[in-house]
Amino acid sequence: MKKLITLLLLTVVSTYGQKAGEKLNFTAKIENRNSDSIVIRSRSFSKTIKIDKKGEFKDSFAVTEGMYQFFDGSESSTLFLKNGYDLNLKMNAKEFDESIVYTGKGSKENNYLAQKALSDEQFEIKIESLLEQDEATFKKALDAKKANDLANLEKAGIDEKLVAMIKPSIAQEGMMLTQFFNQKAAAKKIEGTVSPSFDYENFKGGKTKLEDLRGKYVYIDVWATWCGPCLAEIPHLKKVEVKYHGKNIEFVSISVDTEKDYEKWKKMVVAKELGGIQLFADKNWTSDFIKAFGINSIPRFILIGPDGKVIKADAARPSSASLTELLDGLVK
Repeated sequence: MKKLITLLLLTVVSTYGQKAGEKLNFTAKIENRNSDSIVIRSRSFSKTIKIDKKGEFKDSFAVTEGMYQFFDGSESSTLFLKNGYDLNLKMNAKEFDESIVYTGKGSKENNYLAQKALSDEQFEIKIESLLEQDEATFKKALDAKKANDLANLEKAGIDEKLVAMIKPSIAQEGMMLTQFFNQKAAAKKIEGTVSPSFDYENFKGGKTKLEDLRGKYVYIDVWATWCGPCLAEIPHLKKVEVKYHGKNIEFVSISVDTEKDYEKWKKMVVAKELGGIQLFADKNWTSDFIKAFGINSIPRFILIGPDGKVIKADAARPSSASLTELLDGLVK
């Protein structure tokens, strides 16, 4: 959820006028810091601030008014910046969002964004169970969140230009989550049926069919070399593979990279020491197996039973504890 909101906000481009030569001041005091430098960035801007002798991150620089991302070397949060701000941040990197407090000119806007990030995280805790509910229950929860977000925005008393940026993102968030719910609902319809098959190139040579793995559970990871969230799951997937090594399950990764990235795929398999069965889809997104599962976003995980039937068409990610809970009850 937090990543979703950050991406939505960072797509907003501000083009408001500014005074020539004007800058903003930014100071950060971070306990238990993750790095000796922090980065403030947008799609067209990047500023690295290194720690000084006082243990502070401090700099003055000019910006185009709008949304930015603050990155401490491990986690990130959203900022609203404009020239003339004198912004001071205090936080504990171990707690991150829960500890963020801004003071100085521009603090009201950025404290609002910090509190919204906390609210979004609390909703994210509920989202997995909500996606398993019926459509009416899901819509009611989504409508309640939207109403609460709009009410908080209305009473925040923040810069009108920031309000104009936030309002569309609240609506877009609802639409994207509804689309995700519909995708999950469609995926459920294929569960319990014999899975569509594939016959893809195997990194180790030859081709591999789904039928070649009959008699075992098959956990499939649909990914691509350019997909950041996919790459973030790799360390977790490796741990899951180790946990169930030698048991009645195969781990299959299917790349939907295009032909131009074929060599990149091969190099990444080696560089990241990817385990399991590494396959390359024959027609990337338009491959029959990918279309049969209605996959339009990645990473996507699928669990198939020893009998070839789909157990979970949209399975939990390796980073989710619910995956090992599920597999512990199945795999022997």
